[in-house]
Amino acid sequence: MGGDIASNVTTFILLGFSDLPVSVQATIFTFLLSAYALTLLGNGLIILVVSTDPQLRTPMYFFLRNLSFMELCFTSVTVPKVLSDFLSKERSISFMGCAVQMYIFFTIGVSECVFLLVMAFDRYVAICYPLRYTTLVSPTLCYQLTMGSWMIGLLVSSGQTTFIFILPFCGSNQIAHFFCDIPPLLKLACVDTLINELSVFIACTLGAVIPFLLIICSYMKILSCILLISSADGRHKAFSTCASHLMSVFLFYGTAMLEYLRLGTHPSTSKDRLISLFYCIVIPAINPLIYSLRNTEMKTALRKIPSKMNEK
Repeated sequence: MGGDIASNVTTFILLGFSDLPVSVQATIFTFLLSAYALTLLGNGLIILVVSTDPQLRTPMYFFLRNLSFMELCFTSVTVPKVLSDFLSKERSISFMGCAVQMYIFFTIGVSECVFLLVMAFDRYVAICYPLRYTTLVSPTLCYQLTMGSWMIGLLVSSGQTTFIFILPFCGSNQIAHFFCDIPPLLKLACVDTLINELSVFIACTLGAVIPFLLIICSYMKILSCILLISSADGRHKAFSTCASHLMSVFLFYGTAMLEYLRLGTHPSTSKDRLISLFYCIVIPAINPLIYSLRNTEMKTALRKIPSKMNEK
């Protein structure tokens, strides 16, 4: 992929939103700071509540706690650097720092894609096979599925990051983005990147499109099972739980596929940065609201926090 051309770039410049008016930059900075604080607070609360409330020690909440941890890490890979770049005239990031950021970002991103499929499997078994649920979804299986998601993310990210950073960068070092993402980096390479674009397309298909289709299939089956539940309260609870997960799925997969399946077919625009902004910060910020506001057990557990703190 890199041929015999040597790379002479040792530092990248993240242009971020520097092309926008100062007033717009100030608005984006305020929004990012607020959204990041909401992400830390919301996901942190979910981790705290699930870890301390005995009533929530079930596979569904085990997976929800891990999803919140992923969201915290996913956001923290990019947002602190973006915020510091707003406050500094120097928007540089070292070659190695860029590679590390990309590696961690895609490790968590791909892991979350697979993990959302794991959560769909959990709901499928819980609703379609309720009597066998505790046997089929054991604590051991929960840990294995979680670790498997992380391992897939590590493997895919290792391949993609390696393929990108063996490319020669011998021209501009200015990345038209607010973090080290694949599309803008490929545009800086001074060789043909068709193979890289193909590998990204394949990785996105395997890591996002196929899991997304499997989730849709599982929820079609779940829906048919819910309609067979005789109790109105039981149907409402099942619908409420699944609706939260489906909302999160459509938001995350939709924006991710919109960004990476179009790779190489369009010029980089400010819309790409907005799409990235959405799945990097907006979704992690609103996921706690999606899961807690529609979940009676979670709302009850959240109300217990003040009394637990007073007891201490």
